[in-house]
Amino acid sequence: MIAYVSGKLAAKKLTEVIVDVHGLGYRLLIPTSTYEVLPEVGAPVHLFTHYYVREDAVLLFGFATEAERALFELLIGVAGVGPRLALAALSTLSPGQLRDAVTTGNAQALKRIPGVGQRLAERLIVELRDRLALLDLAELAPAGVDDVRAQARADALAALEALGLPRAAAERSLRKVLRQHPGLQSAEELIRLALREHGS
Repeated sequence: MIAYVSGKLAAKKLTEVIVDVHGLGYRLLIPTSTYEVLPEVGAPVHLFTHYYVREDAVLLFGFATEAERALFELLIGVAGVGPRLALAALSTLSPGQLRDAVTTGNAQALKRIPGVGQRLAERLIVELRDRLALLDLAELAPAGVDDVRAQARADALAALEALGLPRAAAERSLRKVLRQHPGLQSAEELIRLALREHGS
């Protein structure tokens, strides 16, 4: 079992990265939440991993935080949820938003995840409510910049939607702003730059 990969970020795309560990390149599939906090190519990187084996493939998934990995592993334990859908869930909702949607029975929030309809949303709620209620995301997430940044992103996304931007457009604008300004932690600044990006 591979618990984590630590090395040099050799390449990154929205859905995958390659990490060079002493000349050996590991290809990891990632959610967009992890992509948004990646360093520049060539910089050191540390990702928590899930090693997934099936008859026709061996896949390695990477996550910026233990909270993301824990949620991913819970999701793929639900009937009808494969790793691609679990990645989509983590790309659509933050760990906190995902836990809150499940524990409060908010099927509408879960249906925003591509591939999740009413029936699957209800199954996620039934099967994961108790387990997610006991999951302490604060203990699994690193303290500091990433927490502040994740909260700022969530606040900015909510504000952009309130201002009338479709969620998909708001997320695209935020992703571009965060790539251009990797150290940005202010929700107000994120909103301003995302609106400018959307209007350009």
